[in-house]
Amino acid sequence: MKPEEGLEFRFQQCSAALLDDSLKLSKDFQQENLITFFELRRPVCSVRLLEGDQMLTEFQFDSTSVMSRISNSTFSITVSNNHLLLLQFKRPEDCCSIMKAIGQFFQVKIGEFHPLSIFDSRTEESSSVQYFQFYGYLAQQQNMMQDYIRTSTYQRAILQNSIDFQDKVVLDVGAGSGILSFFAIQAGARKVYAVEASSIASHAETLINSNHLSPKIQIVKGRIEEIEIPEVIDVIISEPMGYMLFNERMLETFLHAKKWLKPNGNIFPTIANLHFAPFTDESLYIEQSCKANFWHQKAFYGIDLTSLQQMALSEVFRQPIVDTFDVRLLLARPSCFTTDFRTANESDLHKICIPYNIVIVTTGSMHGLAFWFDVEFAGSATSIWLSTAPHEPLTHWYQVRCLFRSPIFVRAGDVVTGQINMIANSRQSYDVEIIATLGNTGIKTTAEVDLKNPYFRYSIGQPYVPPGNNKTSPTESYWSQFYGSHDDEINNINEMTYEGTGRSVQSSGGGWNRSTPEQGSDYDMNMAGSYSETIAHAVTDPKQSELQGIRAESSLPRFGHNPTVASDYNRNNAYISSDSRTDNRTKPSEMYSV
Repeated sequence: MKPEEGLEFRFQQCSAALLDDSLKLSKDFQQENLITFFELRRPVCSVRLLEGDQMLTEFQFDSTSVMSRISNSTFSITVSNNHLLLLQFKRPEDCCSIMKAIGQFFQVKIGEFHPLSIFDSRTEESSSVQYFQFYGYLAQQQNMMQDYIRTSTYQRAILQNSIDFQDKVVLDVGAGSGILSFFAIQAGARKVYAVEASSIASHAETLINSNHLSPKIQIVKGRIEEIEIPEVIDVIISEPMGYMLFNERMLETFLHAKKWLKPNGNIFPTIANLHFAPFTDESLYIEQSCKANFWHQKAFYGIDLTSLQQMALSEVFRQPIVDTFDVRLLLARPSCFTTDFRTANESDLHKICIPYNIVIVTTGSMHGLAFWFDVEFAGSATSIWLSTAPHEPLTHWYQVRCLFRSPIFVRAGDVVTGQINMIANSRQSYDVEIIATLGNTGIKTTAEVDLKNPYFRYSIGQPYVPPGNNKTSPTESYWSQFYGSHDDEINNINEMTYEGTGRSVQSSGGGWNRSTPEQGSDYDMNMAGSYSETIAHAVTDPKQSELQGIRAESSLPRFGHNPTVASDYNRNNAYISSDSRTDNRTKPSEMYSV
């Protein structure tokens, strides 16, 4: 059917109900699993309800009809005889598309109706309000901007691929403070459209004006799904990654923006790899298991709470843990799930199924799966990688771990198979189900995780080294790094006899000097009481800062960080320069081998 003649729409598995002019439900017409057929013609349109091949009834409506949104997947429209027809669709996208089609067909607003955007159709209003309020705070923008690894890597990726930006039109999706827009201008972009839906847009505009970059950078206030861009885009830039890569569902908005991208246009980031591996962590498992012990009380102010204990425990295990950990907790080489943003569609991210087959390399209890991601900026000049791996410097994304309710004991050589199912929900997140089966034993365990409700385990402190990994004396290895391993005859206490006991003190292999070069015998052993203070001393001492293999907390804030943020981001990393850290030209997670 040609557009000038009319439009037709057909939807499966709909439910319908009819209300009379007094809004009483018509009991003789409530149907489910119907086929709904819309025919849009001027001046009168029709909607037919079919059960299989049999037509049940037909209603008519026109430009005077009033249409209203009831929920994400339900709308109402006034039809003949002043009746109100309620239609519920299986998918919110179907509801959105027909409402938008009706509004555009008549080229008028029908009643108080505003066509639902794709964003609205998939998002609860309360979640949307909270989301944009959160990113409207300058403090939150500061938190992201001060993530030195994130911000420096983005700038390096854009500037080293300036050939992709020179005299080009750029779209910054979810611009926030506008920092990526500034980088695009630094790389020679002719025009940047910075799209931002939260109130931070006004602050970004202030920055643009104070840096005299208006109108080169133009703020477009609104959601990508609802605004218009007046020209074709050469490059899209964005920072759409959430915890476990997909949380917040901004990746769908990022992909939606491709409707303005010219053929063969570039998109930064270009590829994302979600890495995952089984881990063992008895300490974490016990810590989480004990959280529901409060509900074990039988006489809490005279009340028995035990009936809620199992529900409380289930709630605890549904929380993904956002923190960092020692890479040696992993029991196998990481597996990888790749998303190529150049070819992916929004619908690809509604349901993500990741089958896996993992060969265990370390014997131990498998407590769950750990997740992190790497993204590639594939430019014309070079590729740059941003990594959130546990063996890379810490970022504000940390890593995510999902705990099994019942761990499985595995041995080196065992094969664990299973599947990770991620179902998008209307709270801008995912419901995650992880299934794991041990070889042919039939032993199976699962994890059900609400990615929207993470446990931020930031204040636990420096990630501990897994027990049983020391192959030499830890004390000897540690102190010899700072004070040498040669015998010092003055301070050597080898074979010194305890008074009156006849027992002697044996030196560690090779011995170590207990005095510092500068302090000599005045060395204060209290200095050894604080691990972090000693490491801070090593980082600030030019000679000692050259020591290799030290991954410890520095008390000095990294450039661009306030001390509070630095204490989080640098928990297990000494300072690493931008030239070193953002020069990942290979996939960082593939450099690791168990």
